[in-house]
Amino acid sequence: MNRVCLCLPTNRPCPAAIAALHQEAGYAAERFDADVQLLILDSSDARTRAAHTRVVAELPRAAGVTVHHLDEDAQRVFLLRTIERAGLPGPDRLLGLLLPPAVSYGACTDRAFLLAAALGCTSLHRRDSDSAYQRHAGRPVFPVHHELPFLGRPAREATATVTRTTLTPDRLSRPVSLAGASFIGELSVDLAEIRRADEGVYHDVVSLWAPGGWSEERKRALVEESFTGAGTTPFTADLATLTVVDPMRVDMCNVAFDRDVYERVPLPPATDTIGSDYFLLHLVHDAGLPGILHNRHIENFHTPERRTDTGFPAYQRRFVKFLLSMLYFHDVYDRMTDAGDTLLDSGHRVRPDRIVDFLRASTGLDRAENVWRLDRVDTAYRKLGGRYAGFADRLAAERGRLLDEAEADIESFAQLIEAWPALIKAAAP
Repeated sequence: MNRVCLCLPTNRPCPAAIAALHQEAGYAAERFDADVQLLILDSSDARTRAAHTRVVAELPRAAGVTVHHLDEDAQRVFLLRTIERAGLPGPDRLLGLLLPPAVSYGACTDRAFLLAAALGCTSLHRRDSDSAYQRHAGRPVFPVHHELPFLGRPAREATATVTRTTLTPDRLSRPVSLAGASFIGELSVDLAEIRRADEGVYHDVVSLWAPGGWSEERKRALVEESFTGAGTTPFTADLATLTVVDPMRVDMCNVAFDRDVYERVPLPPATDTIGSDYFLLHLVHDAGLPGILHNRHIENFHTPERRTDTGFPAYQRRFVKFLLSMLYFHDVYDRMTDAGDTLLDSGHRVRPDRIVDFLRASTGLDRAENVWRLDRVDTAYRKLGGRYAGFADRLAAERGRLLDEAEADIESFAQLIEAWPALIKAAAP
């Protein structure tokens, strides 16, 4: 029986998402005879966690499904034990990277990776709390339908089942390392208010995540595609492609990885940075590892917290840090693209040492491009006025700190990758 981890990290109320995820777990267990470890990593406040605990207690028992609901205290205990067993230097720093006091999209998924290893799972399937499943013919459209059958198996075994194959023959012997789709509904990054207020400002801001040397034409194309997912067309029938999956076609609310990916390279643990959890999508693509791109897209929505007086500046800061991170990640992605097959060892597994080298090389980049990004954001937000202008004032006071953080986040990622093999080994049963 294949043991898999179906994971939901959350820091907000999401009883409906928990109940729906449990239904997907039951579907996976019944249809694929899987042993599903349903993992809820709960960073919510005490009142919300208590409500989630009641939801979990009321879930119907399902054969083949085991539910784990861990608050941050329980996660910390697990991490401390794992770090101690690994015997690595700087245990407090490692704990801070894996369980930081600030929001980290990558770190929460890294904790899930370690827990999946501890549970003996062969794959991890991630969902988000601000999303829901589509329905078709009265039934939920579960992405796990395409995720479970072939992850970890040679790609050629999937050719007779998928709708189409675009893999070159030399890659058919490589393992299926990723399965994923995108979302329909609201933008994945909550910038629709800017787009409604001023299309020009929206273009100026969103284009800042492109490499600085891109032409205006390429930037316009990127802006049109950015954060839109699969649009708004609902699911009507299955379409699955065996391919090297384009990272722009997959969202982290709707993805599954084989263990040979996440047990070798974690995600960046950067705090307060949107998009910090997307690195493995690029790694799998650039290494030429096969994946299954399907169309069981998840419905995305935004919670109102991001638009409150406290939530708004916090969310905008995460977006700005995302823009600054791209100076380094574009450089790393270019290096990974050039490296291609050499990112893999003889067993078709990714080589962490290559990634560490690329990350450290990127930290020597001139920050001038990021200074320019901050200047452009400042101009754009002041043009919008209101609370955007107020955020620009806060941003101006933090410029130096933000520039330092963006570079330090890359070094922290390199350090975590170096520690990762020992952490995975220590977590394993």
